[in-house]
Amino acid sequence: MTEESTRPREIVLGVSGGIAAYKACEVLRRLREAGHHVQVVATRAALEFIGAATFEALSGRPVLTGVFENVAEVEHVALGRRADLVVLAPATADLLSRMTHGRADDLLTSTLLTARCPVLAVPAMHTEMWEHPATVDNVATLRRRGTVVLEPASGRLTGADSGPGRLPEPAEIAEFARLLLEWGLTDDQPFPLPRDLEGRRVVVSAGGTAEPLDPVRTLGNRSSGRQGYALARVAAQRGADVTLVAGTIADLDPPAAVDVRRVQTTREMREAVLDAAKAADVVVMAAAVADFRPTDLATAKIKKGDGEPTSVPLTRNPDILRDLVAQDVPGRLVVGFAAETGDEHSSVLDLGRAKLERKGCDLLVVNAVGAGRAFEMEDNEGWLLGADGTSEPLPMGSKAALSARVWDAVAQRLR
Repeated sequence: MTEESTRPREIVLGVSGGIAAYKACEVLRRLREAGHHVQVVATRAALEFIGAATFEALSGRPVLTGVFENVAEVEHVALGRRADLVVLAPATADLLSRMTHGRADDLLTSTLLTARCPVLAVPAMHTEMWEHPATVDNVATLRRRGTVVLEPASGRLTGADSGPGRLPEPAEIAEFARLLLEWGLTDDQPFPLPRDLEGRRVVVSAGGTAEPLDPVRTLGNRSSGRQGYALARVAAQRGADVTLVAGTIADLDPPAAVDVRRVQTTREMREAVLDAAKAADVVVMAAAVADFRPTDLATAKIKKGDGEPTSVPLTRNPDILRDLVAQDVPGRLVVGFAAETGDEHSSVLDLGRAKLERKGCDLLVVNAVGAGRAFEMEDNEGWLLGADGTSEPLPMGSKAALSARVWDAVAQRLR
């Protein structure tokens, strides 16, 4: 990453009046911890849910609300000009409606009319409001104008109600904020969140797998699942219908608008992926599966001391990527991942090219691993190799940014 990509940015955090406003405090904390300057602009309804003192303590700045505050500075113009990014969390049905119609009846909507930076709107409302034709039309209009409107999560709403309309978790909102800030640094790359996967069915695998040795111990691979989760998040926000098959992962919240299926072993992952892949347009095997499993499973915990095993016989696990390619589904794209370390004979890239030819997939993401790279890290880099001979470097950046580049290549091939 360049020095420019890590410098503090000016972010306007717009908070509107919904019960999910309490999550804006955590979004604010994460943006501040990333080193950014954050100005909270709240509607008066938002301050009925969260007091100004909370936002001011977390941001280190006064909360702004009305257009008649600090009139001499013409705040709505100054804020719009300074901002590198506007994040609206939560974005209520009312706010989305006022944005669509170009209203300027408070400081937040007035600022939105002057802002020329990316705007990330994160909706939160009851399911009936989210699915109402008026909201559907408003969201479509805002997206057509260039506003990034995230798909909401599904889950518990107010009271006993549950369904789509829940605000995504703050970590996910912060991840998309970082993605938009990274993308805003250059003008020579496509937008990271176009709606170019609408109508497409996508399957992504993530995390590691664990093969039981006895009731206590397992054999497995190091993988936090962050890259697979980022791939699923970005695909869902580009319009895809996403199924995420997750093995052993870090403590990660389910991505918004994604169907998550949990597995443990490589054989369980194979069954789940091949089943979901039958109706898929794209399958991305980002999981770091265990290539081997113990030949015998002990029924009781293996004790240290007399009789302890001196070796553990292993059996090769099925090759999920090769089995996906062997299905030979017309028009379906298969994307593999290769975690390589290189050796005295071959570089990481050489080994990746050999794996691409051996596996027969359409695209292969090659990562150099070890020494604090790739596994269990926030950032990632590598190369994207194509069966057509193409090779594209994936520069160091967030795992969401790498995901966006992968989906760019996929979308181009689907077209």
